[in-house]
Amino acid sequence: QVQVVESGGGSVQAGGSLRLSCSASVSISALLYMSWYRQAPGNQRELVAGLSASGRRNYADSVKGRFAISRDNAKNTVELQMNSLKPDDTAVYFCNVRVDHGVSYYDYWGQGTQVTVSS
Repeated sequence: QVQVVESGGGSVQAGGSLRLSCSASVSISALLYMSWYRQAPGNQRELVAGLSASGRRNYADSVKGRFAISRDNAKNTVELQMNSLKPDDTAVYFCNVRVDHGVSYYDYWGQGTQVTVSS
């Protein structure tokens, strides 16, 4: 069982910044894929940003140019830098890591961290 823990959420005014961090109980460098999702009340969980093992990044259209996903192998974390935050960014943010188990892979989720952006 892989443990995933998010941190760094909080409350900020519109236009502000937050940095989320995700740590896993396996080496970040061994992960197939790392991503951040978010879920606002009444909405489905949506992909915010993803980072493949090869370094390819993808972002939701709504956060392009404002959010950046990165990996810190020394800290063994996956980071999400969020700038120019908007009230619509308010949600619980979840980290997801994809682990190679040989014949298959499995996705592990953290419990989420709340981000609240006030206008």
